[in-house]
Amino acid sequence: MPHSLIFATHNNHKALEVRFILQNRFDIITLNEAGITEEIPEPHNTLEENALEKSKTIFRITKKNCFSEDTGLEVESLNGEPGVKTARYAGPAKDSKKNIEKILEQLTNVENRKAQFRTVISLILEGKEYMFEGICKGTIAPNEQGKTGFGYDPIFIPEGSKFTFAEMTEEEKNHVSHRRKAMDKLIKFLTTQWPD
Repeated sequence: MPHSLIFATHNNHKALEVRFILQNRFDIITLNEAGITEEIPEPHNTLEENALEKSKTIFRITKKNCFSEDTGLEVESLNGEPGVKTARYAGPAKDSKKNIEKILEQLTNVENRKAQFRTVISLILEGKEYMFEGICKGTIAPNEQGKTGFGYDPIFIPEGSKFTFAEMTEEEKNHVSHRRKAMDKLIKFLTTQWPD
């Protein structure tokens, strides 16, 4: 029986990505599956603080091993925005289409389109806190390309590729993504803690 962890998310896309990366090494329980329906606040100015807020909240509620993640798209010419406001960049409704439109509009006639996705994972294991980071550097495409993925995937081209995340298969994206890099560090750590 694999060890289980609560993943502090209501986002089914993220849960699918994480399960794909984990390949059944550990049993992942989402908030919905754990019967937790409340939205966890993300009131802080950094990804690290928001990730920790989520994992601490879930640990307080469940007293079970858990992890959370916060991910931000950081665009160089926009001074690192949207950053912590990634999901709600165009307003509180978490509207991906409007978020993308806002980024593309702000980058009209801007030459520097360098950006990076950064994922921070906060793990609470046996009551102790640990943190892992994954970064995927790339550029913002001139327009939306591709139909897969979610969020900003249609406009983010990772370094070394001609294609956006939304033009890639799940496998191709997860080979290079920020979430994959952070998850790899988490997996490596957990296998030292749970060697069996």
